[in-house]
Amino acid sequence: MGNYIFNGAIYLIAIVLLIVSFVKSKEKTKKALLKAWNSLKNILPMLLGIILLVGLMLSILDANLISKIIGNESGFYGVMLASVVGSITLIPGFIAFPTAVLLLNGGAGYIQIAAFVQTLMMVGIVTLPMEIKYFNKKVAILRNILSFILSIGVAYLIGLILRIWN
Repeated sequence: MGNYIFNGAIYLIAIVLLIVSFVKSKEKTKKALLKAWNSLKNILPMLLGIILLVGLMLSILDANLISKIIGNESGFYGVMLASVVGSITLIPGFIAFPTAVLLLNGGAGYIQIAAFVQTLMMVGIVTLPMEIKYFNKKVAILRNILSFILSIGVAYLIGLILRIWN
């Protein structure tokens, strides 16, 4: 019930601020809404594709299998698998976090999902050629290796914090 109230309050604040913006400058508000709509149109296919892919994966894989692959019981191997997948996957943050929630609800472990999201944001195997072009090979590779190691460390730190918290 608390989430519904919080979400409702956020929507109410957004609507009030939109009305204030509209009263202050109709032209700027219309322009902003048009930009927002165009951004949504550009993002929507990717977002729906990822949601469909994750939904399909969750319907095919049951919670037990997800738990075995990247659940708490999967241990270090699950963290490494999630880290490697995160390193080679190119997904923006606004899609990664809902995907992480779906995987957590499907039986994935917090440490494994933390490693997945962390490497997803920090390591870029797919974007490595572009990174080499703008920096240099040594810097790009070193940055990715250090980011990979740091991501695993942060994932275990999150796991430690969650154990202490609970």
